Amino acid sequence: MNPIANMSGLKTAIANGEEDRVKRLLAGQTLDELQKSYLIDLADLAGNESIKTLLQDAPEKP
Repeated sequence: MNPIANMSGLKTAIANGEEDRVKRLLAGQTLDELQKSYLIDLADLAGNESIKTLLQDAPEKP
């Protein structure tokens, strides 16, 4: 999947509270530190702790 499209899909799924979609989009992906931080902040703003936890547990690029 295109990395830009994947990031856009993740942002939309987080904003909409779509936990299952976030799981699917994160599968097999590694996030860089800035991406991960941004998405965690977005989940925090949306008030979704379960998605925030998914993002915190997502693998990070070295």
